[in-house]
Amino acid sequence: MQDPFFASNKSKKRKRTTGDAPKSKIARKEKVKKRADEELDSDRTDQDDNIDDLDLRADDIPESSGDEDIVETPAEKRLRLAKLYLESVKEGLAEGEYDAAEIDKELISARLRQDVLDHSGKVHLFIADSYDWSSPTSTLRCKGHRFSVTSASASENLDWLFTAGKEGHIIKWNLKTGKKVTTFYKKRPDTNGKGKEKANFDMEGHSDEVLALAVSSDSQYLASGGKDRKICIWDVAKDQWVKNFGGHKDLISGLTFRKGTKQLYSGSFDRTVKLYDLAVMGYVETLFGHQDTIVSLDALRGETAVTAGARDRTIRYWKIPEESQLVFRGGGKSAIRELLEGGAFEGHEDEDEAVHEKNSRKGDDHKKRFVEGSIECVALIDETNFVSGGDTGSICLWNTSKKKPVYTQAVCHGFHEVESSTEGIIRTPRWITSIASLRYSDIFVSGSWDGDIRIWKLDSKLKSFSLVGTVHAPGVVNSLQLLAVPKNSLSAASWTGSSQTPSKDTTVKITGVESVLLVTGLGQEYRLGRWVSVKEGVTNSAVVMVFSPRTR
Repeated sequence: MQDPFFASNKSKKRKRTTGDAPKSKIARKEKVKKRADEELDSDRTDQDDNIDDLDLRADDIPESSGDEDIVETPAEKRLRLAKLYLESVKEGLAEGEYDAAEIDKELISARLRQDVLDHSGKVHLFIADSYDWSSPTSTLRCKGHRFSVTSASASENLDWLFTAGKEGHIIKWNLKTGKKVTTFYKKRPDTNGKGKEKANFDMEGHSDEVLALAVSSDSQYLASGGKDRKICIWDVAKDQWVKNFGGHKDLISGLTFRKGTKQLYSGSFDRTVKLYDLAVMGYVETLFGHQDTIVSLDALRGETAVTAGARDRTIRYWKIPEESQLVFRGGGKSAIRELLEGGAFEGHEDEDEAVHEKNSRKGDDHKKRFVEGSIECVALIDETNFVSGGDTGSICLWNTSKKKPVYTQAVCHGFHEVESSTEGIIRTPRWITSIASLRYSDIFVSGSWDGDIRIWKLDSKLKSFSLVGTVHAPGVVNSLQLLAVPKNSLSAASWTGSSQTPSKDTTVKITGVESVLLVTGLGQEYRLGRWVSVKEGVTNSAVVMVFSPRTR
C-alpha cells in the first residue's frame, strides 16, 4: 500500500513540473523567433514587400526532411539543406558513374607510391617495351630564335616551355597551345664609365649568349646562364627578373635543379661547381676538382650531382654533405698508367679496345681504336647509375660502385666525312653533343648532328643497353629532355607538325593516356662553339615530341 505522504509529495512535484513547462517553452520560442526575425530583416531587399527571400525559395525545399526543427534559423536551414543535397548526390549515383572521392583516393595513393619509389633512388619504371619509339604521335615545333637554340627546358607541370638562343634571347612558350608568351631580350652592356662590370652584373637580364636553362620542380623559378658569367633567376608566373648570381670567372655551361627542391647547381668553364638555394636566394658553396672546363652536369633527388670535365676525361660524382667526390676516368690509358696498374708496355691488349671490339659492328672503320679525348655530356639514370657521351661517339654506362664503365657502345651516331686533298676522305666518329634520361626509368636518348635522335633501352639488370628507336631531328642537337606525362595533362593541347598555329585538317590531339615527352633544342651550330655547322635544311628551333603507349 502506497504511503499517502509520498503520494502527495509526488503529485505536487508533478504539478509543479507540468506547470512550469509551458512558460519555459514559450520563452524559448519567443527568443528564437526574435533572433529569426532579426536575421530575416537583414536578408530583406525591399522594406515595403512582405515576402522575404526565404519564402520565395519555399517551393524548392524538400518536404521529406523529417528532422526539421520548428525553431530553425534560415542559416541553419541552408546548412541542413546543403547536407541533404550532398547526401542525395551520393545516394543517387547511377551505375557506371564514378565516385569523385574514390578517384581522389586512388590518385593520392598512386602519387604516394610514386614518391616512395622516387625516394628509393633506383630504377623502377621499365616502360621501354610499352611504347612505339619509331615515330611520335604528335610534334610541336617552336621557331623564334635567329641563331641556334642552345637549350630547351619544359616545366614539370607541363604548362611552359623555355628556349634560349645564341643571340641572347630567352623565349617562354605555352606548352598547351604552342604559342609564344613572352621574350626576355638580350640587354646592351654598359661600355662607358667606371664600374661597368658591376653595372652589367646588376642588369636585369643577359648581355651575351645564353647557354643553359633549368626550371625548378615546382615550376616557380627559371634559371639561366651563359657567356656573361652570371646566373639570372626569373619568376615563371610573373615573367619577371628576380635576382642575379655571380661568382663564376668564366662562361656558365650547365644548370640543373635538385629534384623536389629549390637548390640550384651550376657548372662553368672555370672548372668549378657552385650551389645556390633559391628558397633564401643565397649562395651556398663551391666545389673544386675538375682540371678542365665543365661542359655538362646533372642532379636528381639526392644531395649529389654528376659533372663531365671535357678534356680532363673525368666524370665526377659529388657527395655534397660529405664534401667528397668520386672520380671516373674515361678515354684510353697511357703507358705509364698501364705500368702503374700492373699492365705492360707491349703485348697487353687494352681493355677499352677490347670493349670497343666487342660492341662494334664489323668493318674496317669500326675496328679502329678511337681514343676518347673529351667527355662531352652526362646524365643520371638513378642515384647510382649514369650515362656519358664522348668525342669518339661512344656512350658509356657507369655505376658508382665501379671505376670502369659497365658497358660501352661505340660509334653511336655514325661517322663524319671530310674530304682532304692529300688524304682523301677522312672519316671520324660524330661526338655525342647531348644526352638525357627519363628519370628512374630504362629509357635514355642521345643526339649528335647526323640528323637523328637515338632512343636507347637499358636491360633489367642495368648491365647494358640497346637501340630501340630513332626519330628525325635535322641539325645539331644541343639540348635534350625527357618528361613523363600524367594522364589528362596535355589532353587539351592540339599541335601540328610544322606550324605554331594549328590548322583544322592536320591537328593531332593528344589523348588522355600517359605519355613520354621529348624536348629537343636544335641549331645550325654547336652551342659551345662554331666548329660544327649544319645549315642545309636546318631550322633553329625547339621540337617537342610525344610518344604514346602501343595500342593492344
